[in-house]
Formats: sequence, structure tokens, C-alpha cells
Amino acid sequence: MGTGIVANAAATLPVHATALTFAATAVWLLAAVLLVGAGITWALHFALRRGRPHVTDPFLVQYFGAPPMALLTVGAGTLLVGRHVIGERAAVAVAWTLWSAGAVSGLAAAVLVPLWMFTRHRSAPDSVFASWLMPLVPPMVAAAGGALLVPHAAPGQARTSVLIACYAMFGAGLLASTVVITLVWWRLTQHNQGPAVLVPTLWIVLGPLGQSVTAANLLGDVAPLAVPPPYSTGLAVFGLVYGVPVWGFAVFWAAIAALITLRTARAKLPFSLTWWSFTFPVGVVVTGTSELAERSHAAVFAVAAVLFYAGLVCAWAVVGVRTLRGCVRGTLFAPGPAAGGHS
Repeated sequence: MGTGIVANAAATLPVHATALTFAATAVWLLAAVLLVGAGITWALHFALRRGRPHVTDPFLVQYFGAPPMALLTVGAGTLLVGRHVIGERAAVAVAWTLWSAGAVSGLAAAVLVPLWMFTRHRSAPDSVFASWLMPLVPPMVAAAGGALLVPHAAPGQARTSVLIACYAMFGAGLLASTVVITLVWWRLTQHNQGPAVLVPTLWIVLGPLGQSVTAANLLGDVAPLAVPPPYSTGLAVFGLVYGVPVWGFAVFWAAIAALITLRTARAKLPFSLTWWSFTFPVGVVVTGTSELAERSHAAVFAVAAVLFYAGLVCAWAVVGVRTLRGCVRGTLFAPGPAAGGHS
């Protein structure tokens, strides 16, 4: 999903160029290949280990939200970018398939991971990290991806049902994420930023913020296709009225996360897979900012979208190279420091 969002964000930018479209298509193809490879590897690992080590680990279990988001991100990219490669009809079919799989598995993660945390795990007060958001964001990602599919649903009740389902997932992801973001803020004030290896996860907070702005505006765009006025008008207005204040908080949090990251890097910020937190969350801030630019026609959002995207590409390049190097050297999957808490 950290690679796929680079393509999706490029497709939504308020800047259009042939080179950008070509680059986005190439990255989407790479993301699709990585999805297949990682999916097979993850499924084999899960089957052989029967998932028990992850389910009982209060830190690793949070990443059950990653596979659904990968499916949803590549699915959305298939509509935004992939249709130029495989054709509109095939793109819609693939997008529906990936969205359905991602939405169902994402909802399952959003329900089961908190359930396991409530019933199986014991978490210490200092074990709260922004990674707790990982299983809660997929419904929000599904809401945004579903908005792209509303025009391709059959007119009438089918289309209305898809829209309602997307708004329901938007609400579920938003309210659950708000609870966890509040806990993250409390944890930072009481226990500081924690182990250096987990500092990049602070950027995950941008995920539900940026994705919710994206979803609210995309759903508002397609609402007239599924519901009559004045409800469709109200939903379109809601995208901007909701999006601007939340975007402001996203920028505010990005500043805090950046300063904590720089402060930690001065001492030592060891590379780990948590560095991928610099990619997807920033990417959905790009898509949310681009949607606000399109709806408001405000130049400030257009400029901000380009700047955020430049940061996303730089982060993705650095993290991608470091990940590849770690895989080649065999050091990437070495055991890291505990996240705190126990089961």
C-alpha cells in the first residue's frame, strides 16, 4: 500500500503531465506485482504458522490491517491508472474484486483486532502507539475506494446501497480512529515518544485524517448519482466543510511528527519496516489535499498537494531502497525491540 499510494496520489494531483502519468502507471504496475508476491508469501507464512504468533502478539496483531489496505489501494489504482493499461472494462472488474476482498477483510480486521485486544491481551499504559490505528483505517480506505465504484454500480438501489455502505464505513473508521488518536496523544504526554524504532509510527495518525478527507469529498462527488437533492447537495458540501478543519489538524500533526522524528534522528533512528509509515499516511494527505483543491479551487491546496507529494516520493524512494538493501543483506527481519505490553 505504501507503493500503490504513490501512483494513486499522482493520479489525483491538480497537476497533469504526460511524464507524471507514465510514472504513476509504472508505480501502479510495481505495486500490483508486489501485492501478488507479498500476498502469496503472507498467506503461506500465516498458514504454516496458523496465525497464532501474530494473534497473540499485541504489537504484531495491529498489522492485520495492512493486507486489506494493500488490496484496496491497488484496486483504486486500477481504476485511476490501470484502466489505461488493461482497459476500462477489465479495470472495473479488477477494482470490484479487490475492493470487495479488501472491504470484507478490512471490516474483519477492524472488528477482530480490537476484540482480541479487549479479551486476550493485557496492555500496559505505555504500550499505546499509533500502530493501533492500523486495523481501524481499512474501513475508511474502503469508503474512498467504494466512491470510485459508485458510478459503476447498477442505477437504483444497488448504487444507493454502495454509497450508504461507504458512508457507514467512513463513520466506523472515523469514530474508532478518533478514540485511538486521543489515546496516542495521552500516551505521548505521559510516557514521551517511546522507543526510537517506533517513532515513525506517529505518522500513521495522518492515515485516518487524510483518508477521511479523501473519502468525504469523493463520496460527495458521486452522491448525486445515488441520492436526490437536497441530500446529495448536503453531502457534497459536507466534504469541504468537514475536510478543511481536519486537513488543518493533519498539517498540525505532521509538524509535530516531523519535529519528533528529526529530534530522534539526531540521536539514532534505526531503520525498520516502521519506516513505511512515512509513505501511505502522507500519500492519503496528498489525495485529501488534492480533493480539497478540486472542490474549493483554492491555490493554497493545489500548492500544498504538490509539496506533500514531493515529500511522499522522497520518503518512498528512501524507504524502498533501504528495504531492498535490508532484504538483500538479510537484516531486515531481525527481531526488534518490544513495543511494550504483553499478552
